[in-house]
Amino acid sequence: QVQLVESGGGLVQAGGSLKLSCAASGRTFSNYAMGWFRQAPGKEREFVAAISRSGGSTYYGISVKGRFIISRDNAKNTVSLQMSSLKPEDTAVYYCAAGRTLRTTPGYDYWGQGTQVTVSS
Repeated sequence: QVQLVESGGGLVQAGGSLKLSCAASGRTFSNYAMGWFRQAPGKEREFVAAISRSGGSTYYGISVKGRFIISRDNAKNTVSLQMSSLKPEDTAVYYCAAGRTLRTTPGYDYWGQGTQVTVSS
């Protein structure tokens, strides 16, 4: 089992920045690819970003590419999502996910409880 706990969500004005963090425990963190997804009310869960086990490869959803940066620290068992130039449409619950295989779809093995991000216009 892998336990994931997100933090860093909150309310921010459009154009602002926010950094989300996800702390992992339970298994060897570096054995897992990590992803961030988000879900707004009434919408499907959307891929945001993913990072390989070593951190050498990253992938982004079209709507966030160029504005968000995913990173990981395998020594600290954490993965982060730096969000910049935030827009009201970025408002959602953001979820951290871990899996043996890096995916851009929600097929991960483990999920956090989510953290709310609200961007005001």
